[in-house]
Formats: sequence, structure tokens, C-alpha cells
Amino acid sequence: MKKLKVASLLLCAGLFLAGCGDGGGSPEGPESEGKSSISWMAMLHTASPPSGDVTQKLEEYTGVEIDFTWVPDASKTERLNAALASNSLADIVSLTEINNTTVRSSLASGMFWDVEPYLEEFPNLAEISEDRLESSRIDGRIYGVPFLKPIARYGVLVRKDWLDNLGLDVPSTLEELAAVAQAFTEDDPDGNGADDTVGFVERDESFNVGFRSLSGYFGADNWFTITDDDEVMPSFMQPEYKEAMEWFRNIYDNGWMNSDFAVMAKNDQKNYIVQGRGGIVLSGLQEVRNYIDDAAGTDEEHMEWVLINDIVHENVERRILSDTNGGMGGWLAIPKNNVETEEDLRVVLKFINDLMDEEPFTLMTQGIEGVHYEIDDEGVYVRLDDTKWQQEVQPFSSSRPSELVTVFPSSNPYVNLANEKIRENEEFAVINPAQSLNSETYDRSWSSLIEGISDAYYQYMTGEIEIDGFDTAIETFLRNGGQQIIDEFTEDYRSQQ
Repeated sequence: MKKLKVASLLLCAGLFLAGCGDGGGSPEGPESEGKSSISWMAMLHTASPPSGDVTQKLEEYTGVEIDFTWVPDASKTERLNAALASNSLADIVSLTEINNTTVRSSLASGMFWDVEPYLEEFPNLAEISEDRLESSRIDGRIYGVPFLKPIARYGVLVRKDWLDNLGLDVPSTLEELAAVAQAFTEDDPDGNGADDTVGFVERDESFNVGFRSLSGYFGADNWFTITDDDEVMPSFMQPEYKEAMEWFRNIYDNGWMNSDFAVMAKNDQKNYIVQGRGGIVLSGLQEVRNYIDDAAGTDEEHMEWVLINDIVHENVERRILSDTNGGMGGWLAIPKNNVETEEDLRVVLKFINDLMDEEPFTLMTQGIEGVHYEIDDEGVYVRLDDTKWQQEVQPFSSSRPSELVTVFPSSNPYVNLANEKIRENEEFAVINPAQSLNSETYDRSWSSLIEGISDAYYQYMTGEIEIDGFDTAIETFLRNGGQQIIDEFTEDYRSQQ
């Protein structure tokens, strides 16, 4: 086995080269000759690509050489759009921007293999649930193996020690949550005598992430909704959505939220929280672990959190909007120009199938036993060196074909609690009803059209416009192609009833 050769640059230099393995993957599935190496355009959500021997171990297990092109998260849209436009791709392309116009148009164009006819040939791929397959269809076809994720990971994170300091109960309604936000801002929850805390800590992805999750509690649906007359309409046109906007703007106007949320990046949001400056977060439930870990050794290392996944509002039944497109986080798409034959397609599919076995999943999650972790007497995976894990293992986390292979027991009670509540969320998850519907206008124009609505959301939240200004943005959306999207989705939906 040749050692992994790390290039000095990411995309500019091209690939991270590794040698060919002996083939230790899943014995099931069709045997095939042909490709002995697989190139992979993968997303990078960490500061740098992985170092160390995890890639080599994955090669040994799967029996193929893996050539990674790591696409940094900060530039993924531009890099991916350029690669798709020029058809300069790899054997596997991680397409994680579900609603990206270029991505959807490329998928619908026939650039990638429809993998559905082949899934049954491989044991792990054959087990993909029908609801996740349905969520991954574009125009009735599955143009890549879907990334498998929990259906709904979001909830509300609240500083428990601050609640205790102020004698407040854990909130269970939006009204109670607003009262907590006010108290966290005005009543010195950390007891330092300074006016230096707020309730909510929101960030620049509010429209797509935090607020979108919040709007679900009011009864707004997930990106689109089906009206009583079977019309497929964007959720931002629902009265419930505008009610949520009004509620959240009141939070902002009262100063119960960080004033710079519209320009605050995710890492800055985390630092703000870790510094003890805010106590309510609309986020993935598993994020608490990151706050706890980063606060270690600081003045906030004593912080405690409560994880809430059952917030309700008035007569709206308990619900949570899926943040993973119904448990589908994108596609591992296989371009026909790179993988030209069915024989080579089966090699690539077997590789993806093998990565869904427990051993490679463990490698991409925990690392190598004795190097990155050890297992204690309770069966808990204990990390040996957090910095080493971050450098050598964490970059692989966003490339795991499935996050559902197994759940590792943790010594961190917050991790176990988050996993429990995420599983509980599945019963109450609301999925985008238009995800598998067909609209050429949506595929072509959604990314640009939604920018106008997003801009209007931030303008409304910060007081630059009132709700009539938001309605004007909706009118512009409808006039410039939004109405056509509604019509096309509606026609497709009604034809299936």
C-alpha cells in the first residue's frame, strides 16, 4: 500500500493521492473487475484536509485507491458550479446543496447515472428506506446514492444554569421561550453584575436554518406547503410564516437577540456562545457538545444546557421541520463522462456500499483504535487526542454515505441525550412536499429567485422594511418565475393524486 500523498493546495493542485488496497470490503454484492481507483470530489467542513492513515485504512477495506479532491465549504457553491458547468468532475461527486439551481439542472440533464436500477445488487444500498429514496428523486429518478441522515436534528438549546440562576422553568411554549429570552437579556443570568448577555444567538444562515426551524413551530411548512385545493405553494407565503417573522422581529427589536446576527458566521456564533454572551440557540441538538468542549478551561466551563425538542405554540400540534431534506443530505453522484460503463459503475457502487459497513463508518467517525480512540469497560469510545482526531478524522465526517450505521455510546451525557431526542424527532418531522416533484423552472431559477426573499427576510428582521416590503418581494418572486414554479409543481402533484 502506497502512502497518502498530500498535495500542497486543495483544488488548485487537484487530488490527494493514495495507493491501492488489498480489498477487505463487504464480501456481498457482485464481483467486478475494472476500476482499481476512484476519484472523489468531497466536501470539506474543516480548516484543512485530513492527514494521517485513515484514507489508507479505507483503501485497505474497500480494495480501491481513493483520490480525494477536497472542496472547502466556504467556496463549495462557486467551485461546484464551475466544475458542473465544465463537466470537470470526479468518479464520485458529493452534491450536498439540494436546492442549488446548477446542481438540480445538472442532475435532470442526464449528466449522472440513474443508480436506482442497481441498488438492489448491494446489501447496504438495498436497505435504503423508501421514504429516503423518494426524497432523493429528481423527475422520478435517483441520480446518485443519497447521503443518509437522521430526518430531523434540530431543537432549541437553552442554558440550564442560567435558568436555575433566575429560578426559571424549562420553556415548553414559544411564549415561555420569549420570556426566557427577555430574562437572559435583562436579569443578569450569569450573576456578574454586567449588562453583557442576550437571549437568542442567531447567525447569518437564519433564513435557511435557525428561523426556518422556528417557523415550523408556528405551523409553517418545510419550504413548500400543499394548500387545501392541492396547490403547491412556497411556505414563506403562509400566514404562519409571517406570524413567525413578526414574533422573531419582536425578539430582535427588544434586544433579546444579538444585534449582528445577519452578518455573524457559524464559527463566530459558537464563539459568542462559548464566551457566555447568549443562552438560547436554534440549532442541531448535537451542537451542545461543541459548546461544552470549546468552553473547557475557560470561565464558562461550568455551563449546563437543556435540549428541547418539544416546543409548541397555541393549537399547533407538535412538529419539527426536517433539516436534512427528509433524511437525505444530498447525492453521491456518479458522472457518466467519468464512469462510462455499467461494469465501472458497479465498482463505484460497491465502494459506496462498503463504506456503509460498520468498520469504515467507525474509521470515518472515530478513527483508528489505539491511535484516535480506545474503548473503555462500558463500551464507550474514548478519544485519546482531540487535536489529532480533528486533524485526521473529523474531515471525513461530511463524506460518510450514511450517518445511520450505528450510534456510539458516549461518555458525554449531552451526546447520548441529543441522539435520543433526534430519534424522537422522527415521529414529528415535517418534510418538504415538493422535494420529489418536477419543475424545470425551479431547477433553473430557484437559487436566484430565493435570494430576493432571503434579502427581504433580513431587511424585515432588522427594521429596514415592514411586512408590506416583504410582500413586495413575494410579488417580485412570483412575477419573475415563482408563479411558474408553483404551477409546475402543482401540475406534477395533482397528476400523482
